[in-house]
Amino acid sequence: MADPFTAAQLHHIAVTPAKGDAATRVLSPKDFADSWAEITQWDGYAPTPLVPLSGLAAQIGVARINYKHEGPRFGLGSFKALGGAYAAMRVLQRELGKRLGHTVTLADIRKGNYADACRAITMCSATDGNHGRSLAWGCQRVGAPCRIYIHAEVSEGRAQAMRDLGAEVVRIDGDYDASVALARDEAEANGWFVVSDTSWEGYTEPPRDVMAGYGVMTHEACATMEATPTHVFLQGGVGGLAASVAAFLRQYLGDDAPRVVITEPEWAACLYESARKGAATTVPIDKETIMAGLSCGEPSEMAWEILREEATDFVTMPDSIVAPTVRLLANAESGDAKIEAGESAVAGLATLIAAMRQPDLAKALGLDASSRVLLIGSEGVTDPAIFKAIMAGADHV
Repeated sequence: MADPFTAAQLHHIAVTPAKGDAATRVLSPKDFADSWAEITQWDGYAPTPLVPLSGLAAQIGVARINYKHEGPRFGLGSFKALGGAYAAMRVLQRELGKRLGHTVTLADIRKGNYADACRAITMCSATDGNHGRSLAWGCQRVGAPCRIYIHAEVSEGRAQAMRDLGAEVVRIDGDYDASVALARDEAEANGWFVVSDTSWEGYTEPPRDVMAGYGVMTHEACATMEATPTHVFLQGGVGGLAASVAAFLRQYLGDDAPRVVITEPEWAACLYESARKGAATTVPIDKETIMAGLSCGEPSEMAWEILREEATDFVTMPDSIVAPTVRLLANAESGDAKIEAGESAVAGLATLIAAMRQPDLAKALGLDASSRVLLIGSEGVTDPAIFKAIMAGADHV
């Protein structure tokens, strides 16, 4: 049988990053420090593992692969537990301060000191699944109402997970970007508060808080790594994850920060197109990728500010290498620890394997036997039915 990684058609463009200070201006060291101080106090907080994939590294011809496995994060299965829930608390902090006329601390909200007031503040967002689950969980913890908008292709399993956390879930016929637009419109009409992981003109505070929350994950990885990575492969979506990780690595490692490679589904390559055109660019979603969390056609403007200065490489990947990578990890095919990962989690790893099977692409990305690669395994099994189908041999679900 043909090797799907060798046969995969990947498209790559290299860019010269713009010069600027976005990695400290858009997301400041204080933003990251504040999120770390709060999130590490939450019940159930524990660092997620940084898993060495030594067997796979040897097989594909790189020195080291470290995989940050976010499946165990707060029992929610995804790194997004760090972002939506933290941003919800920051929305409450700002709004309660305005309504009550005095400073409100996150600790007081966390401890339930403003429970009655929180019940009068409704928060909403659009999601492919994981961000909405985080927001629903965050709202449930403090008693705030939550309304989540999902598009037609979001699985019922992911929808039910949000309902189980107390959210009202509204499914629309359109795609992710249409659900974002509806959430914005209905929030404005009803006096609700949008807690989005993507930014637009005039809307920056919650997306900044979301990205700051993700910094907890990168902080943990940096504290655990035995050697500085030469490369970090980051999955796209709207760009919030990638921008947060790139900014934290720049702040933490300075000139030793790794080469930033952005990878996206070929059917949702808004960051690739943004890099190609030199400006934030929206693309139509004509076909849904198996990587539901990455099916985004419009980049976050704040995230793009960072990525245009930090990322050097943008790659699109086909869906054909996603399921084989999920199975590779779950079956421990390389002799490494078994990892049960979701579809969006393996985008970076799938791209790395395919690149190392294609010498011209590996050379273009600066990958060789000395490379040390950091990967963000952004989700565990967030939809058991999809994972079961993949493990049974399905390549398209």
